[in-house]
Amino acid sequence: MGRLSSILGKLFIASTLFLAACKATTPVPTVTPASQVKPTTGVVSTVAPGVPTTTTAPGTAVANSQVITIWHQWSSAYLSASQQIFQAYEAAHPGITINLKQPSNLHGVLQDAIKNGQGPDIVEMTNDQIGTLAQSGSIVDLNSLGINSNFMTDAFEPAGVSGVVFKGKIWGLPETQVGIALIYNKAMLTADTAPKGGNDFADLLAKASDFAGKNPGKYLVCNQGLGNPDTAQVAPIFCGFGVPSYVDDNGKVYLNPPGALRAGRWIADFSKVSPALTSYEICKSMFLSGKVAAFWTGPWAIPEIQAAAIDFGIIPMGRPFVTLNVVMVTQNAVQRGTASTVLDLIKYFTNAQNAQKLALSGNVVPANTAALASQGVAGNPILSGFGKALNSGVPMATSPFSNAQWGPVADAAMHIWTGSQSPEDALAAAQKTIEDAIAGMK
Repeated sequence: MGRLSSILGKLFIASTLFLAACKATTPVPTVTPASQVKPTTGVVSTVAPGVPTTTTAPGTAVANSQVITIWHQWSSAYLSASQQIFQAYEAAHPGITINLKQPSNLHGVLQDAIKNGQGPDIVEMTNDQIGTLAQSGSIVDLNSLGINSNFMTDAFEPAGVSGVVFKGKIWGLPETQVGIALIYNKAMLTADTAPKGGNDFADLLAKASDFAGKNPGKYLVCNQGLGNPDTAQVAPIFCGFGVPSYVDDNGKVYLNPPGALRAGRWIADFSKVSPALTSYEICKSMFLSGKVAAFWTGPWAIPEIQAAAIDFGIIPMGRPFVTLNVVMVTQNAVQRGTASTVLDLIKYFTNAQNAQKLALSGNVVPANTAALASQGVAGNPILSGFGKALNSGVPMATSPFSNAQWGPVADAAMHIWTGSQSPEDALAAAQKTIEDAIAGMK
């Protein structure tokens, strides 16, 4: 690697979700459009794939040589593509050296390393860590370096734009995104019997009822969060009914507005036409065996579905949680005087052509809008299918207060599902539990 070094370690989930899934050439899925989902748009870069672009003139020498250190969680083909991108940046900027490192316990050592001046210039993590890192002073808001909302909305998908904001400031640039959608067996559903998708939950309930009635012992949909405690898996339902998030940056909880109650009542009704007890393994087994027509899950399920030779399609459903992988500028970069170079580097890394290269190399959904609309990515039915689903998604919360949501929301959904509590009582209890926990955090 010459000047570019790397340390391989733990699996970076977002860069490997599709590695096995997209190697198979059959069956090829189709994506069923949802009328309620706004299509992803963007201008496709005219730069030929593999030709680097940068925000400073190629060949520009840095006045004083700089070493930029990046701590990351990349692996496999995504890591190789990242190395190539950084090598191209080095070649275009004499005097810049980029070192990639992958600490074995990145989350555990990062804040102390930055505090002691021994951390990286750039750190790559999921966006749910932003609030904690911002409050500790470990990362720098990009507004102070010249990034504004116009730049973000022009470059990135909706979840990528809002998912890096904490307390009104921008704290990183998004690389990739991941979330869930309905994966359906085309041999079991027709255009008339398949769910319309989007936020049409009335249609989903009606078709689930009709399917269960006509196919005894079988079900239309299996979701591991309906019949098993899983807060993230039920997010498309609550958010699809209008809940902006479970908890916001200021610690406000959203489990008692009318939309949350409508979602709870829908869950209670849907329990009558769906498997009573679920888990990821149960849903997967039922889908592979033909006992359910649609598996409400993420791209991690694709390899086994393809291995079973199931002809499948992808339907965007509700407003799923979206986890973003983000590159952030650390306080150490400011202290070392490298912040300007670092900002240029992360803009380069996440630009349209490099985002496209990373998406196709690692088989992941890019957060860059133009990359998602590019011919190579848009022509991949899995990447484009999940891209459409995530276009209307809700980013994973950046606030540390969101740590209070997981148990109470999952418990409330289970009480509603089993009928042990009414939607009103279950959600009121969850609201109070989360509020009490947040009060203890303040």
